[in-house]
Amino acid sequence: MSRLDSISDRVMDLVGQVGDGIRDHMPTRNGTLLRTGAALGAARTGSRVAGHFLRRNPALVVATVIGAGAAWYAVHRYRKKQAAGETLDGQSRRIEPSATARRNSTRRKAAAAQAADE
Repeated sequence: MSRLDSISDRVMDLVGQVGDGIRDHMPTRNGTLLRTGAALGAARTGSRVAGHFLRRNPALVVATVIGAGAAWYAVHRYRKKQAAGETLDGQSRRIEPSATARRNSTRRKAAAAQAADE
């Protein structure tokens, strides 16, 4: 371990102790503000990292966006079919017999009766 590593570790420990001390001695309102500031700092750092990633890997980002769009479209179509009442995988609905089916069966019975009479 080099001197530079040990110095940076000591500095990080010192910063952590100072932060804990400040949080412990502040009233609750100030502690809330401090946490909010920390959250804003984390969001700012995260946006910087994301921007750097976007600049270095644009193809990966485009592929991710296309995949998310395809997933959204599939869900959209599924919900649209479900709202229209169409049969989906794992779901069924009763189909009432139509009048044409009854008429055909009556014709068949009449034809069978006529054939039996002859």
